[in-house]
Formats: sequence, C-alpha cells, structure tokens
Amino acid sequence: MIKFILTFLLICFPLINFSETKIETLNNLKPSPKKIPVTFKDHGIERVDNYYWMRDDSRKDKEILDHLNQENKYLENWFTSGKDQRDKLFEEITDRIPKKEQSVPVRLNNYEYFRRYEAGNEHGIYIRRKDKNSKEVVLLDVNILAKDKEFYQLANWSVSPKENLLVYAEDINGRRQYSIKFKDLDTDQTSNTTLENTSGDVAWSADGKYIFYVLRDEETLLPFQIFRHEVGKTQKEDVLIYQEKDTTFHLSVGNTRSMDFIEINISSTTSSEVRLINSSKPNEKPKVFLKREKDHLYSVDHDPADKRFLVESNWMATNFRLLETNLEDSKDKNKWKELIPHRKEVLLQTVIPFPNHLVIMERENGLRNLKILEKNTNKIKTIAFDDPAYTAYLASNPEYDVDRFYFGYSSMRKPDSLFSVKLSSGRKRLLKEAEIKGRFSSSEYKVERKFIEARDGVMVPVSIVYKKAKFKKNKNPLFVYGYGSYGISVDAGFSSSRLSLLDRGFVFAIAHVRGGQEMGRSWYEDGKIFNKLNTFHDFIDVTQGLIDKGYGEKKRIYAGGGSAGGLLMGAIINMEPNLYNGIISNVPFVDVVTTMSDPSIPLTTGEYSEWGNPENKKEFDYILQYSPYDNIDEYEYPSILVTGGLWDSQVQYYEPAKYVAKLRDFNKSKNPILMKMNMSAGHSGVSGRFASLKEVAMEYAFLLKVDSN
Repeated sequence: MIKFILTFLLICFPLINFSETKIETLNNLKPSPKKIPVTFKDHGIERVDNYYWMRDDSRKDKEILDHLNQENKYLENWFTSGKDQRDKLFEEITDRIPKKEQSVPVRLNNYEYFRRYEAGNEHGIYIRRKDKNSKEVVLLDVNILAKDKEFYQLANWSVSPKENLLVYAEDINGRRQYSIKFKDLDTDQTSNTTLENTSGDVAWSADGKYIFYVLRDEETLLPFQIFRHEVGKTQKEDVLIYQEKDTTFHLSVGNTRSMDFIEINISSTTSSEVRLINSSKPNEKPKVFLKREKDHLYSVDHDPADKRFLVESNWMATNFRLLETNLEDSKDKNKWKELIPHRKEVLLQTVIPFPNHLVIMERENGLRNLKILEKNTNKIKTIAFDDPAYTAYLASNPEYDVDRFYFGYSSMRKPDSLFSVKLSSGRKRLLKEAEIKGRFSSSEYKVERKFIEARDGVMVPVSIVYKKAKFKKNKNPLFVYGYGSYGISVDAGFSSSRLSLLDRGFVFAIAHVRGGQEMGRSWYEDGKIFNKLNTFHDFIDVTQGLIDKGYGEKKRIYAGGGSAGGLLMGAIINMEPNLYNGIISNVPFVDVVTTMSDPSIPLTTGEYSEWGNPENKKEFDYILQYSPYDNIDEYEYPSILVTGGLWDSQVQYYEPAKYVAKLRDFNKSKNPILMKMNMSAGHSGVSGRFASLKEVAMEYAFLLKVDSN
C-alpha cells in the first residue's frame, strides 16, 4: 500500500523529488557547530582542530550541552523522516528474553547465592539462602537502589568471611568512580559510611574487620592508592598502605581464592608486580612477591593444599607458562619450578587450583580449551566442544575444597549454557541453558570458521553466522565486527538480539584481527604501537575476502566496533571509504594524537605501551598515520552512526562529538552522519536490563534503513 502511494505521488507530481525533499528538510535541521581553530605544534607539524572548544571537563557548559542535544534531535528526525523500525525491533528483541529469570545458585561456605529478575523490573535482585528449602534473604534489590536514578550500575558486591556484612560498589552516572557502601546482614541496615571515588575493588581481612580498596586520582581517574578501611569508621580515618607513583601502572586489589591473602596487583600492558598481605595480619605492610621487571607479566594464585603459589608468567615464554613457588623463594625466579611449559601455539590464560586438580583455560588456534589436570598423576582430561566457532569461559568458582567446577559455553547459534564438571571423572552436566522465547531453533543457523589471507600473507581467523534459509551467495547484507586492541579476544558467543539481523538475511562476521590475543601473545604484539596498521589492514582484507567468497553483496557491506573498535572503524573508512555502505561506531577513540599527548586525560599515561607516546617523534609520526580524526579528508563517506556517553571515563564525550562535526565538514556524499549522545551514561551506555537494548534496536534500525535505500 505504501509503495502504491509513493508511486502515485511520483507519477502525479513529477516535479517533486520526494527523497531530495526529505534530505533538504533534514539538512536544515543538521547541527552547525561553530569553528574556533586551535593549532597544535608537535615535532614541526601543525594540526588544526576547529572543534577543540567542545571539551568541557565539568560537563556543565550550556553551549556544548545544547549542541549535544541538537545532535540527538537531528538523529531523531532522521529516524522519523522515513520508516522507523526502532520500536518494532525493541519489542522483537525484548520479547525473546524471559521477563522472569533466575541464575544457578553458587555455594560459598554456609550459603548459596543467586540473582533473580522479576517481571517489570530493569535490574536484578541478589539473594542468598542456606539451601533450596530455606528462607530466601534479599541482599540487594537493585531496582530499589536505582529508583529515580537516570543511571545505576552495581559494579561489585562481596560478603564478609563471617557472612554478616555486605559491601557493594555503585556508580550513578557512568563515570566509573564507584562508591562503596556497607550493609549489616543481621539487621538489614545500610551504614551511613560511604567510601567515595574508588575503583570498585574490595578485599577482606580474615576477621571481617577491615576491607582494602583502591582510590582513583580525581583528575586522571587512575587507580593509584590502596587504603585499609576499618568497618564502622569514616573514610577520613582510612590508612594508606600503598601508592603507585608510576602513572603508566594501575592498581587492583582482591583476595586470593583461598582467602588467605590480600593481593595487590600493579600492572601495565607490558609489566606487572604482585604484593601480598596475610589476611589474618591486615596491619602488616604488603610484601613484594617479585619486583616488576621490564616486559615481564605475571599473576599468582594461592594453592593452600600444596602450600604453594601458582605463577602464570611470560618469563622466557611468549604465550605464558605455569610455575610454582613458595613465598620464601618467590623473589628468585630461578627457584621457581615449571609445571606447564611454554608452547608456541598455545596461549595459557587461566589456572584455577583445587585440592587434587588444576583447571586450565588455554587458547589454541584462536579457540578456548578447558582442561583438568590431576595433580598426582599429571593426567589431563579435555572438555570437548562441538561448534566450529564458540566461546567457553570459567564461571564463578569461589570454593576451593570441592570436586567440581563450573563453566559457561555458547556459540553464535547456541544460547549461553552453564555446566558443572566433576573433577575426578571429567563428567559434565548441563545446569541451565538460556531460554529464548518465541520460535527459535539453533539448527536454522549455520556457524562457520574461516581463515582469510591478509596483505602480508598472515591468515586471519573469521567467525561467521547466518540463517540458512536466508543465505544466497553474493546477495546478502554483511556486517563485520572487530576490535583488535589491548590483547582482548572477541569470541564467537551467542546474542539473542542478533537474531533480528540474521532473520532478515544479514550475515554476521567477527574479524579476529591482530591487536587481540586470539592467536596468542604475538597476535597482540603484532597489532600495537608500530604494528598498529596491521589491525586496520586485517579488517579491510577480511572484509574484501568475505565479499570474494560470496558472503555479502558488494553494495551492502557494513561494519561496527566500539571504543578501540571505534578507532578501527574510523581508520578503515579513511583508508577505504567506498568499501562499506554503513558504519556503527560506538564510543569511538578517534582523536588519538591529541588524547595521547595530554596526560591529564583519564587512561592516557597507562596506555603509552599500547599506542605510543607522542612526545617521541617516531611514535608521534606513526600514530599520525592512522589517527581517525587527523586523517578525515574529502571522501564520499558511507552512512555513519556514532554513539557517545557524556560521562564516559574511557573515551571522553568530546571525541565522538568532534569527530562527527569534522566528518560532516569533509563528507562529499549525501549519506547521513549521525550521533547519539547518552546524556546520563558513560562508556557502557544506558543501564538496565531492557533499557540498554533500546540502543541495540536503534543500531539495527539504522542498518535496516540504510540497507533499504
């Protein structure tokens, strides 16, 4: 009927171009921010930034806030100017999710703990009970905590060793400056004491009288101080027990799984150091396990049954190996005993000790493996997985003296499942599979794993999923997702939201590009600092390879990524603006030179080892080659949707805001360049179980609208 009406209008009124009229109307609403040239001079090179004025660290400047609101209004007008599928998609996505849902209880000491969602609620309710026949006790109802708040995130919570106190960390604006609060579980009363500006980490003393936490720097937000807090006292009375002076390192704190030690981790992307406090002696100074050394990364866990520490280390082992030591010998690596040697093709990721076994998570050929090693015999049992591309992960395993462990599994066609495994036999048991409401069958979808050759001959793994009935070679829209930074691997897990694209004929692919760690530590090293261009070339070459193999129609190719993945998006459209029809760039890190040149910006100093320090000319020159903001030029850019968060602590809001403004200045196409700025959220977007899916629906609606034009 709609097509008939449009045809009638075009026949009867040939002088009116309907599409151009819509574009003209939208152009009149397009934000036109002022330009105030600011010139940066570095190493003899001048860079002019017309939109530097958009930076306001207070986030109170009316002109800037008005501009961001105008951008949101422009986005809204773009959607409503034609077929707007946001509401339909949101309903479709949320209808697949059970309104009432409960996690599998996890036992710790005298209680089992679980989370429940009730119909009509956005947030979880955290509960404990002694067993399934006992009375349930609500620890935290996040719906009550979040009431009347535009944003609320429960970041962490922990029960004291005596099981009578609860601490939890919350964020009410998305800035990740967490407030720690205390609740007496005997009286159900929350204390007036609040610890402000923390990282959210918590560790307990053995008697439950003290907690240890990390304070952030007020300006840079760098976690740099460890404090000991006596329960019942004020934050002003807290005792500083460690301060990190090197701004390229950050701090975290927690208990070892045995709860015998408080563990302070001091780390950068290339070096680490661990300090320990006996949890029974909380007033003692932290003791260095092993001093930090250049290019030495290590982590430790306590194995009490064998009175030893397990050490995962890259000392003479690019992909890490497992060693053991006692505290007396920890400062001398030559006294460490090797348990699992280095293997060139296998990345050792995590080891969890139990009295008679070790559970090992490794990565081989880009995929995770789970193994059980019997301590006495060194016999190994391997957990087998069926799909060609999948994700497996170690779930919560808080108890040490047990004969089972938990892991999660999903693939791009199979919903998330939780399993328990008996350590002594290796027998696994399915505890729960995520329910997908409505008509869904995993057999209707096909998952593939391919390797596509990059321009330098390296084979890049790709995970692919599509609906069998909708696939036609060279005819489908193709969406390629990527990240490729910090050694973070993007695994091929399930997404119920993604079904809305697959069911409409989209092929979805994950390009496991260099800069991640899918293929081992060298895969990461080959995608950072002076090798960063590999990340972008890999993504472009994978996209072209998928087109050549018939997974997508040339004119219907889309891509997306967030944060450092947004940097990836910015780089590839400057390098190949005509390869993609549409781009989704979430909270993109795009002004790399300017940000990395300013140590006052959160995270900058801690990331010199990832991107480089522009004070060094060689590193400056290399970054300038790809920095998306600096390389915008007069291209015919594809349709682009950018998101940001006003309170983002990782990518400051002004980066996507400046980026969009500059893109529009240079764009030679008529394709829309849009921005959604979340005015009450940070890096992770809006909070809430269902509210957060409105942004997903928006992104899918953007793709569908662009694809239909």
